[in-house]
Amino acid sequence: MPTPAPMNDTWFTTKQVTDGLYLITEHHYYWWNRANLWLIKGRDQDLLIDTGLGVASLRHYLAGLLDKPLLAIASHIHFDHAGGIYEFEHRAIHSAEAEALRSGDDHEALCTPELGWVLPDHFEQPPYPGFTVQDYTLRSAEPTQILHEGDVLDLGDRAFEVMHLPGHSHGCIALYDSQAQELFSGDVIYDGELLDELHCSHIPSYIATYERLQNLPVETVYPGHYAIVGRSRYQEILGDYLDARRQPGCPSEVGLPQGHHSA
Repeated sequence: MPTPAPMNDTWFTTKQVTDGLYLITEHHYYWWNRANLWLIKGRDQDLLIDTGLGVASLRHYLAGLLDKPLLAIASHIHFDHAGGIYEFEHRAIHSAEAEALRSGDDHEALCTPELGWVLPDHFEQPPYPGFTVQDYTLRSAEPTQILHEGDVLDLGDRAFEVMHLPGHSHGCIALYDSQAQELFSGDVIYDGELLDELHCSHIPSYIATYERLQNLPVETVYPGHYAIVGRSRYQEILGDYLDARRQPGCPSEVGLPQGHHSA
């Protein structure tokens, strides 16, 4: 069992979004790559969608909100989403990235030094004394549940369908509640510049994913970064991306509007 992350109750902040839904963020980490971590309280089981960097103990921080079995899910393997999943007893990831989590694959997690995603100035304050980005790594964890397209996660009073939506990375998933028409989207879609030219990205897959999402009834998107997205903006983001990436020519030469982006 890996050494638990240090305890730091000031590293995280929590906002109650609706009854039974909490947004947790690492507010001392640089905003443009700060992930949204979603805790969904169900009748029989809770879900935690993404676990942040893993540099402070999220499990300890959330202890007061946890009163039933919890499944921690990584929407994908990148360090800002899967870094803390090793702390939780029950942890799930899509089959395409299960081995990367099992082996603690820093390259697939985008946190090797040469990739340049984990930098000292991204930390407004260190999560604990002596922390250095040079020591940062994705801690390996054995998945206790492997997710596949079409799996249903039943919380007792609501259920989520697993959607495999590759493009940003091989194993990107979203969780869809068809009754509420809510999509917990990870990095599949958010209101910011979309990363599709990483070594793990595949633009044709991203196009296919967005064509699929255009036909999905969605009222609210709870994304992996930035603000909650409503129905009309959701469709605009999908349309803008498809308009840009369907242009003729090499995909790497077809640029999206410049701005901040997230891993």
